[in-house]
Amino acid sequence: MNFIETLKLKNKLFFIFIIITLGLIIVGVMGAINLNSMKKNLDSLYFGSLMPVVELNKIAQTYHLGVANTFYKAKNAQITPYEVKSQIKTAIETIEREWKNYESRFKRDYELEYVEYAAAEIKDANYYFYRIYEAVEQGSDIKKLLMGNIEKKVAHVHKVINKLITYEIEVAKQERKNFLALYDAILVKVGSILVMVILGVMLISFYVFKSIQSDQSALEVATKKLKVANKKLENASYTDSLTGLHNRRYFNLVYDREIKRAKRNNSNITFMMLDIDYFKQYNDTYGHIEGDFALKSVAKVFKDLLKRPSDFVFRLGGEEFGILLTEVDEQNSAIIAKNICDALKAREIKHEGSKINEFLTLSIGVACCVADEALGDEILISKADEMLYKAKENGRDGYAMTTDISVATPHIAEKASA
Repeated sequence: MNFIETLKLKNKLFFIFIIITLGLIIVGVMGAINLNSMKKNLDSLYFGSLMPVVELNKIAQTYHLGVANTFYKAKNAQITPYEVKSQIKTAIETIEREWKNYESRFKRDYELEYVEYAAAEIKDANYYFYRIYEAVEQGSDIKKLLMGNIEKKVAHVHKVINKLITYEIEVAKQERKNFLALYDAILVKVGSILVMVILGVMLISFYVFKSIQSDQSALEVATKKLKVANKKLENASYTDSLTGLHNRRYFNLVYDREIKRAKRNNSNITFMMLDIDYFKQYNDTYGHIEGDFALKSVAKVFKDLLKRPSDFVFRLGGEEFGILLTEVDEQNSAIIAKNICDALKAREIKHEGSKINEFLTLSIGVACCVADEALGDEILISKADEMLYKAKENGRDGYAMTTDISVATPHIAEKASA
């Protein structure tokens, strides 16, 4: 940690105050000595900040690189349809944002007619590209794009924008002449104002830093308390306090998000519903304290086996758990379910009240599919729950699985654990 970071806030403020004071004095002295140089710098700064030209240039560049180039790559199969949609949408949003910024700047009455004409042309071009974007989104063949028409549309808009750029540059030249004419007249005033500003800023800075300095301790304490409270609040809102797993509230958030992601990517998604076998009898036999320990042990099994960032484990309530796996196919889902059952039994948690095993066991319902637009939001949960009951009917201590995710009563492919 460097020297400045190790200082207390009080000393940091004093250090900053000294630096600002010295900086203002140096600026004032340099300004007085180098008036001619300052004049050139101000002139350069003025034209370097010609924002309308910058905005118009960015619009023209976006049409070439963000729109035309994207369609060219799409036609030559260099990017995917999803990338086409993303890049075209981003490009058009950039164009509309920059044009809105340009329109918001001061315009003279005689300029409005051509600005309105340019706005109409840009709107028409954007609508044209939006239609192509929507066609691609609806599954149209990208390779059938007529690049000639696209290039003509881009060239036309570019020509319209170039006229505006040329005009803005001419306006800047005229304003430069006005600026230079006023410069000599206000030079003395600027010098006087600079001195007053330096003194004023020094006084204000001293007062502000002194005020902040007096509240240093209270601010540090309040900040620390706020950080601790926010961290506790965040953890409490999404975490089960007993097991440390995600809770049902977080499940509702993640499940909806991952289902949508899987649909977009047309990828595998698996949901498991898990239930501890004869857990009521376990509590009756050993008491709720041991019952809580058993729940923690089950959670530890999940944490040890499921370590990918895309593996989500939830305590849904009581002895019921849920596991959401993305990009895991049917075969690997079955392996994971079996490993969970075996790993829990390997911990050898005694369960005298169980009717199937001397140790604590799990029943698991597994629903696995390749997500598409036909996949309902709740059907995966419903099928996993149905498989859970099937696993219990099969004697518990195992899992049942289906890959037929449909509303109708499915044909169930059962897989009993060894």
